Amino acid sequence: MRTHNGFALVIVLVVIALLTGVTVLFINEVYLEAGSNRHAVDSAQGSLFAEGGVKGALELLNYSLGSKPYNSLNDPWAKPIVLDEERGLLRIAITDESSKLNLNMVALPNGTPNEAYDGMARRLLQQQKLSADLVDALADWIDQGDTPNPGGAEAEWYLAQKQPYRPRNGYLLTLEELAKIKGFAGEPLEKLRPFITVYSDAPAGAPAAPVNINTAPREVLAVLDERMSLSLADRIIEHRKTTPFSNPADLIQVAGMQSIAPSLLTNISTKGTVYRIAAEATVNGTIRTIEAVARLGIGKPVILYWREY
Repeated sequence: MRTHNGFALVIVLVVIALLTGVTVLFINEVYLEAGSNRHAVDSAQGSLFAEGGVKGALELLNYSLGSKPYNSLNDPWAKPIVLDEERGLLRIAITDESSKLNLNMVALPNGTPNEAYDGMARRLLQQQKLSADLVDALADWIDQGDTPNPGGAEAEWYLAQKQPYRPRNGYLLTLEELAKIKGFAGEPLEKLRPFITVYSDAPAGAPAAPVNINTAPREVLAVLDERMSLSLADRIIEHRKTTPFSNPADLIQVAGMQSIAPSLLTNISTKGTVYRIAAEATVNGTIRTIEAVARLGIGKPVILYWREY
């Protein structure tokens, strides 16, 4: 077994692997007795290992986050995890969804731009050399009206496509849904994927989904405000490497952020509760992967997304 995340992580994953191994042995016997081929058995074992990896990752997150007021990329969950043992290889990666820009916050249900998040989205598109029309198309997909924005599209445009369909007129449910919105399919979505989400937490009653300044990449930090830059984002990253922010107001400690930080307080956070887990299991050359998004809090984690392939 190889891991970079400390003794607690090892214990968690060993327990999960042992529990999974019992089931794997049972599945192996059932499949072989039924005359299934080796690939089918390896695929079933891989699925079980990947599911065990997701469960182990959730336990690790609960252990790591605890009651402290912040999380950071220094935490055990933030490092790649590798479990290599005789039954197969398991790789796990965990991402804080609050480190990304939540595209569901770009427009309000009535079609009015959500100023702060509309601005972030437009700056991100400019940074990635993508058309600003994507914001208009996204807002039209989310809002409940039928009048398109200048660069957007409403039901009339979607119903005229070769395979017609209607816009949701509501919040995006998955990241993959973006491919259905005018202009997003293909390269635009792939360029944006590392920096966007539809899952990060939105405080009750507030049209906001704060970005976690302890985990956000420089590309996201640089678009938080029109006065931000990649160099300021780099200063934030250097600061948090040794001193993670325990509350949003601590951002003022970074050189150059004194006049910017106060205006960001409602749009930033220092701890996320929604995480994406990718668990990839390899058994005799057969690979099975599970991607899951879960919200952690009091009680059992709530699974928001689950995909196996």
